[in-house]
Amino acid sequence: MKSRTMLRRGLRTAATVAVAFLAVSGLAAAPAAAATTPTVVLVHGAFADAGGWADVAAQLSASGYPVRTFDNPLRGPAGDAARLTDFLAGIKGPIVLVGHSYGGVVITNTHDPDVRANVYIAAFAPDRGEFVQGLLNPITYPGSRLLPPALQLTAVPDTSSPVGAGVDGYISRDYFHEVFCQDVSPAVAADMFAHQKSAALVANLEPSGDPSWSDTPSWYLVSRDDRVIPPALQRMMAGRAAPGHTAEVDASHVSLVSQPGRVTALVREAITATS
Repeated sequence: MKSRTMLRRGLRTAATVAVAFLAVSGLAAAPAAAATTPTVVLVHGAFADAGGWADVAAQLSASGYPVRTFDNPLRGPAGDAARLTDFLAGIKGPIVLVGHSYGGVVITNTHDPDVRANVYIAAFAPDRGEFVQGLLNPITYPGSRLLPPALQLTAVPDTSSPVGAGVDGYISRDYFHEVFCQDVSPAVAADMFAHQKSAALVANLEPSGDPSWSDTPSWYLVSRDDRVIPPALQRMMAGRAAPGHTAEVDASHVSLVSQPGRVTALVREAITATS
């Protein structure tokens, strides 16, 4: 019995020494620190795919942040937000959502308690009842070139439609570079066009729900040379969704591709401010 008692005491002493050593060396704190590091979820918009985030994702990963990209269905705010919510359920710990263009509509309609911050990159940040096509009012906010002949429509399969088909919009090859991404090289623009995802026409007409930015700290990066979402419209949305947390960059609609460093810096700012 005496030998067993001495053995237990010896084990407790060894464990105490080991914990003390790990604490001094900083290793004991590593799991706790990792648990508070947010996962950055990147949400692309219309006429693009998740590949557009490649440079931003690489820079964030190099800084030690876990990064996930969401394959946005581009079907409509409510349904796309529900899909994003399901996606987020598989992520443990805090989350920072980053939305580009129509991706901003999706993160605006996503209400997840683990989301610590929203970051809008040349994105729509609608209020309740607003919709994309209504925000792109050429009288109030002129300047968008997302119009025919640049914008084209095509029929797509749609099992939810009574006729089994829906209508999607996409940017034509002849206008893609000059309208969507005029500040990238022709080769990059050609690659982006090849990976373009069309968006459901009804997605631009569906009213947005209660905005997550009303109770979630948010940041916004305005693209001053945007030919899709007029800069003045971006500033209006940023003023109410991200007051005091707005920056601007000389970039086209795709600052995430042409200015990934500026995008990454704003995401890191949001992480630091909400950690």
